[in-house]
Amino acid sequence: MTMSMAATHAKGKKAKDNIFVMNSRAQEDAKKIGKENVLNGTLGSILDENGDIVFLKTVEHEYLNLPRNEYVAYAPIAGLPEFLDAAISECFGESKPDAYLEAVATAGGTGGIHHLVHNYTNPGDTVLTADWYWGAYQQICGDNHRTLDTYQLFTPDNTFNFEAFKAKATEIAAKQENVVWIFNTPGNNPTGFSLTEEDWDKVISFAKELVAKGKNKVIIACDVAYIDYSGEKQSVRRFFKKFGNLPKEILGVVCYSLSKGFTMYGQRVGAMIGITSDKDVHEEFHEINQLTSRATWSNICRPAMRTMANIVHDPAKLAAYEKERNEYCRLINERAQIFVEEAKEVGLPCLPYCGGFFLTIPTEHSKEVVEELTKEHVYVIPLGHGIRVAACSIPKRQMKGLATTMHTIMKRLGYL
Repeated sequence: MTMSMAATHAKGKKAKDNIFVMNSRAQEDAKKIGKENVLNGTLGSILDENGDIVFLKTVEHEYLNLPRNEYVAYAPIAGLPEFLDAAISECFGESKPDAYLEAVATAGGTGGIHHLVHNYTNPGDTVLTADWYWGAYQQICGDNHRTLDTYQLFTPDNTFNFEAFKAKATEIAAKQENVVWIFNTPGNNPTGFSLTEEDWDKVISFAKELVAKGKNKVIIACDVAYIDYSGEKQSVRRFFKKFGNLPKEILGVVCYSLSKGFTMYGQRVGAMIGITSDKDVHEEFHEINQLTSRATWSNICRPAMRTMANIVHDPAKLAAYEKERNEYCRLINERAQIFVEEAKEVGLPCLPYCGGFFLTIPTEHSKEVVEELTKEHVYVIPLGHGIRVAACSIPKRQMKGLATTMHTIMKRLGYL
């Protein structure tokens, strides 16, 4: 028997991440034959057309020119006040909900998901999300002794499957008081799909019906990590208005990240923003999530928070930043459209892409197909029911022909 010093609940845990494993394989291949000969569509980081990671120049200049104390001093547990104001401003844009808004700094968007699960469900409870989801949701739930359950995201015509969502949500609500729904939209990871405003109307109307029965409280979580690359800034944020003036038993929680929009992935900075019509819930949100921050990572990266706050609160810097970011938003969309159009031409199935970093090819044979692709020096991510392609990191010259290559391999293997 293998010796273990771990507590019972910790035995057997492993943190091997398939995405980073595939990225390492791609990098090793690039060392041998040159990075220009390797297609690396693994990580969720923006690479330019030369294959180099992007650090927006406006952000880089601000970050590297902070006063010395901003690099080394502690930040408040809840986050720098100027950063929290800036996060609310940037997250909602012109669509701030008519409600109490409260932000707490978190270790990236991931930290917000952690606090959401830890503070708004009980051990043994179930959290609900779509069947196309970021794998860390399951790890966070499991490590907090919760269960992640899913509903089928797409109808046969590739629209939001509200009925499947409603059925699963109703089932969970019958078993527990607090129900947490995680929506990774706009620009879902891994598919690039986004809920429409009509989809949101249905979700929120159902939440109202559910809490009106008197048994449940509903927490609607929006993981908006890819919002800045999912379309025109104000239009993709309009759905936030729908979170205003809701019953006090409905809490909106937005997990906002600086990783993508401000290209500061490794700084691990984000904000968890609460939306509620109730003052007590508003104050509770601040206190319990701040305490959980103290009990996990204490406080987070001060220079990244200061950088973002300085940019957002300076009109000239903000305009320069948005111009630069929008250029990369257009570039990622152009790359994705090259793939989508080619896939349509050759007959490769592809899930609906609306925006964001990724798109997905559905298949039950992802591991086999991905291994064959590596023989062509193409590295993408196998999922349980599909293959994720990172449009954010693949130059247009390499994106051309990728759908054809995938189609050819899948057909040769007998999977099409």
